[in-house]
Amino acid sequence: MTRPCTLHLSRIAGLAAAIVVLAGCGRPGVPKQETAASRNERAASPHLVVFAPPPLSEIPDDAFGAEVRHGEALFRNTLANAPQYVGNSLTCQSCHLDAGRLAGSAPMWAAWVSYPAYRSKDRRVDTFAARLQGCFRYSMNGKPPPLGSPVLVALEAYSYWMAKGAPTGALLAGARYPVLPRPAQGWNYARGKTVYEQHCALCHSPDGQGLLVDGKPWFPPVWGSRSYNWGAGMARLDLAAGFIKGNMPLGNGGSLTDQQAWDVAYYIDGHERPQDPRYLGSILATREAFHAGPFDTYGRSVDGRLLGAGTGTTGTTTGAHGKRATKPAGT
Repeated sequence: MTRPCTLHLSRIAGLAAAIVVLAGCGRPGVPKQETAASRNERAASPHLVVFAPPPLSEIPDDAFGAEVRHGEALFRNTLANAPQYVGNSLTCQSCHLDAGRLAGSAPMWAAWVSYPAYRSKDRRVDTFAARLQGCFRYSMNGKPPPLGSPVLVALEAYSYWMAKGAPTGALLAGARYPVLPRPAQGWNYARGKTVYEQHCALCHSPDGQGLLVDGKPWFPPVWGSRSYNWGAGMARLDLAAGFIKGNMPLGNGGSLTDQQAWDVAYYIDGHERPQDPRYLGSILATREAFHAGPFDTYGRSVDGRLLGAGTGTTGTTTGAHGKRATKPAGT
């Protein structure tokens, strides 16, 4: 592992750029950010509708604007503003960068006009509010705020305001994480570890536990008890690889190859994390019910460890029962 005193200047510059992005995105007068992946998406699919959210300076100075600002604050520092519903050290913008504004990072202005929608994960048509509840349950490893609660109302107001002028039901450019083709070489834990050490550990720490500044999560933990649980979308290799390819390292998205993105996603999701809240009493049963897809590492042996026991965080159900699962795709 690279020692801090021998870090290349380019990596230090990359961290500085990342901090600038975190501090500056969304402020009035700061140019809108766009990932290389979203630019490529627009070039490959000219039929996509191009949309950009309004600047924060246009939030109205009235009661509705107060709800919008509340929603933005929740996005940027979720634990501080909704501690009763958060069970880890992530914020909403850990997965939806620039407070849900960044194209190519599942921005909330695109999500607003995409719901209600059927989701195979829930096997039903979900409303936008229900989708937000799922984020708290899985990505935040917490408790879903009740429908109509101040937290959900503020997040809905913020998303609605950002989507002002966006056509309902249209596929907007940059609405999703990049979709990567399945790699011919599969995915590999050792290669992913090397990618992580070279490109990720500076911000997310060598032990994957992220970086806190004055007690606030600047760079989120990517595994362990303070990260997303096994039910989160980021626990799927294809989604994690697409997010990484388009957005990481922060401020330098698109710099990794597709293969590197797949490998490091496998390395990250090859570590234990909080139990899936849908846990059925055994790893095997839970894998078969919710993680049978080719991109799931739950219930599979990775680097000699059967994943899915959970880390035992508050509000989750843990257990290490069940038979050893089959070896995952890849190498």
